[in-house]
Amino acid sequence: MKLREHGVRAASTFGAAAIAAALTAAPVLAVPAPSTPPSGGSSTTTTPPFTTPNTDNCAQRTQPPPPIDTSEVPAPGEPTPSALPVPSPAIGGDRMSECGVVLPAGAPALPADISATAWMVSDLDTGRVLAAKDPHGRYRPASTIKVALAVVALRTLDLDTVVTGTQADADVDGTRVGIGPGGRYTNRQLMQALIMCSGNDAAHAIAAQLGGDKAAVAKMNDLAKSLRAMDTRAATPSGLDGPGMSTSAYDLSVLFREAMTIPLFAELLHTEQVDFPGYPADPKIPGDEDHPGFPIANDNQLLYNYAGAIGGKTGFTDDARQTFVAAAERDGHRLVVTLLKADVRPIRPWEQAARLLDYGFALDADARVGKLPESGSAAVQPSVPLASPPPRADGTQVQPDQPPHQAARVGVLIGAPLLVLVLLLWIRRVYRRGR
Repeated sequence: MKLREHGVRAASTFGAAAIAAALTAAPVLAVPAPSTPPSGGSSTTTTPPFTTPNTDNCAQRTQPPPPIDTSEVPAPGEPTPSALPVPSPAIGGDRMSECGVVLPAGAPALPADISATAWMVSDLDTGRVLAAKDPHGRYRPASTIKVALAVVALRTLDLDTVVTGTQADADVDGTRVGIGPGGRYTNRQLMQALIMCSGNDAAHAIAAQLGGDKAAVAKMNDLAKSLRAMDTRAATPSGLDGPGMSTSAYDLSVLFREAMTIPLFAELLHTEQVDFPGYPADPKIPGDEDHPGFPIANDNQLLYNYAGAIGGKTGFTDDARQTFVAAAERDGHRLVVTLLKADVRPIRPWEQAARLLDYGFALDADARVGKLPESGSAAVQPSVPLASPPPRADGTQVQPDQPPHQAARVGVLIGAPLLVLVLLLWIRRVYRRGR
């Protein structure tokens, strides 16, 4: 069975996060291509220089690049999905229709070494789009589409329900957390495996409770439409490539922002490690023994390496390449960065995300090239309350900005009972004197 989505198996040992961080920090060595020296000359090697992908020609306005294999061939009897309609005017504002780099007036030069073909930086709380590249260009999401599955599941399933693992869960293609047949898992644990470790086996177990893969995908697509994420079409619950799979840097920001209205989603994004249940011996396998539980670690390296990181979601398939969505907080501001069709060179996706976050935090406070959609109003305001940021590394909580009248309101709430108490004591004193 071909594994189309690569990743470290999340059924890791206690040092998984540290090991992964060390591996990520290791320098990526370019392998020079051998060249044939001219007759009598000395041998030399060359490495093709890195160039940022150019999207000015809007090649992905209607659909992702052609697949490199047969992963998107429809099953026998299934129709080939047509391209999604392109909204006009562009959702998010006029500049969101641009396909190249979209920056506010007077913005500084972009950071170097960004290999993502499309990306976007937006404000998690206000919905302002600060900067982007091919924001509505259509690319494959890989496992970042699990953000949509998480939203549907967290709003549908009872987190305390216990699910028994199946062989079908264990056999699913791609990255697996380590669900085994006969194992018993709460939905909360399945969500940990889905969000922290991108477990396709967890996605399968969750989708089964939503009516199966097709039903889960339909619910994910309904969610996207309700949020006006019109470039998005899920084909699989896990993000493995399938016919018609599509999203955009803009839509991925919209989906992530919606997910961040769910406190448990925000909590799990920020969780570094938890214990995951094991599963019993398989009686069909001679000599098989019980499989004990094990710790699982968050696979998002930005969480371990970027000050103020809130968390995010990684993804990779052969066709999608590297995908990424994450958020971070600095000085009371929370930004989201999305990357699509990135590569691990010249720097890894989380490092590209870090540079774009730094860039966004350095922009003027009123920088804006577009906005995320809001229902019922063109104003850039949150449509629903967003989950509070997780605690900082030192244990303190980020405090949201208060409106100007908040202090006065608190003063009234505290002062009024004190005033009543003083009046009661005064009346009692007067009454005693009268006696």
